[in-house]
Amino acid sequence: MTTVSERLATVLAAHVDQAFALMGNGNAWFLDALRTTDMRITAVRHETATVASADAYHRVSGRIAIATTTYGPGFTNALTSLAEAAQARTPLVVVTGAAPTAGPRPWDVDQTAIAAAVGVPTFTLDAEAPGRTAVQALHHARAHRVPVVLALPYDLVNAPTAEDDDVPVLPFLLPPSPPADDVVARTAGLLAGAERPLILAGRGAKAAAADLGALADAVGALTASSAPARGTFAGRPYDLGVAGGFASAASAELIRAADVVLVVGAGLNQFTTAFGQCFAPDARVIQVDLAEQALHAVVTDVVRGDAQVVVRALLDELADHPRPARPWRGDAEAARDGRLSFDREPGEQAAPDGRLDPRSVMRRVDEVLPADRVIVSDGGHFIGWANAYLDLPSTDSITLVGTAFQSIGLGLPSAPGVAAGRPDATLVVVTGDGGGLMGLPDLDSLARTARSALVLVFNDAAYGAEVHQYGSQGLDQGIMLIDEVDFAQVAEGLGCRSAVVRTFDDLDAVEAWVSAGARGTFVADLRISRDVVAPYILEIIDATLKAPRPGDPASTVAAGALSEA
Repeated sequence: MTTVSERLATVLAAHVDQAFALMGNGNAWFLDALRTTDMRITAVRHETATVASADAYHRVSGRIAIATTTYGPGFTNALTSLAEAAQARTPLVVVTGAAPTAGPRPWDVDQTAIAAAVGVPTFTLDAEAPGRTAVQALHHARAHRVPVVLALPYDLVNAPTAEDDDVPVLPFLLPPSPPADDVVARTAGLLAGAERPLILAGRGAKAAAADLGALADAVGALTASSAPARGTFAGRPYDLGVAGGFASAASAELIRAADVVLVVGAGLNQFTTAFGQCFAPDARVIQVDLAEQALHAVVTDVVRGDAQVVVRALLDELADHPRPARPWRGDAEAARDGRLSFDREPGEQAAPDGRLDPRSVMRRVDEVLPADRVIVSDGGHFIGWANAYLDLPSTDSITLVGTAFQSIGLGLPSAPGVAAGRPDATLVVVTGDGGGLMGLPDLDSLARTARSALVLVFNDAAYGAEVHQYGSQGLDQGIMLIDEVDFAQVAEGLGCRSAVVRTFDDLDAVEAWVSAGARGTFVADLRISRDVVAPYILEIIDATLKAPRPGDPASTVAAGALSEA
């Protein structure tokens, strides 16, 4: 007789190829059954990494993954990464142990309510149809682009099921409806009639990346992307790189000069819009998104629809439109080579306090890294450096984790997912000393799983974002500081190669690792200066100081430095 766990494993393995797991009482039988299937299983060291890695795996590969934990503390340990996945609209399935069907034990908590509180639905398995329930959960995750929980009651893990052996087929996802003809015609007319059109792509536009480039060529538009979508227009002439608070000064100037902006699949939050200052006040801003309402006050026109469908409809509408010889009638030739995004302050080899200048460090790292690289960035002050100085070869080349939920500490827990989803590329993990310490157990997971990984720890002995945002307002900085940790020594204990990088010349160790084939995991403990502040943080400080104080009912103080851009 087939057990519930065996049936569940068989059905999930028919539709999913990767799982991230930490075993406990509630999922031991399920994992044992899963080992008999063809699914790849990556063991991680903390439950938050099960979901964080499944989230990151989807972001770089486009495929759904399984995360699995035990009940109770195993599930609650994964809650932060589950909230991040929900906010980021990442489809994945969490198989977790649950209270017995007879009722909760003294240590059980209401996991269904907890999941619902962060926007995640729960599907509870039974002995009658565990396979069909699993497929329903998978379909819900795909159709609604959300994480889902599959709850496995403890008294059913090894119980028999009489469900037939056929593997249920995933329901077909209906193709998205095209926008109305008049909406397409009006939008195409605005783009064709613009003198300085700009196309801004977000994560939601990645499936339309090639068509967006063709659309830009058709109307003579410059292109840009939100921070999580960097790489969408990699190598394209007249690309301005990242928009908003992470933009270079030269790119920001041209973005603000646009008269018509087509925003495709981007959330238009405070960083993408530079607190509402990214676009000219009189610019026509057209939002293409599945949302029915404008996502920001700067939006003047809303086109509801799937990015790829809408963009292809616009291309068809503009098929007979004369193609401009040069974008912006030749007024943007400075952007021809697509390198304005890197027109940034180079920094010095050492800051005035004698510690490393993160800007010059990142320029050097960018030079020595293999061209085929994929970046996973934790949250913190340093997100300004990876976005500004590392070149990206293609869409999905950067994963900003924790930004949707404004969390730090998810960089290392997400890294095994990126390593599994993009085993061909050199993985670069960017974290801080605060977030690095939070996610430290899964440096071991990364070391065991990555073919080629470089971990950059921006070690300023502080929670840098808090020092700059709140220290600048006079708050005591004592609690914001961290005793300097030797990450290189810790990394060696976990089987990594490593180096403490105190001077610019110490970066030779990173170059030597790359030259030798970039094999295994190398941890670079970068002793950076606390005095070099990322431009986007200065932007936040400026917006904060102009806003009412917290506690004022009319307060619009900028909230956090980590929102998804």
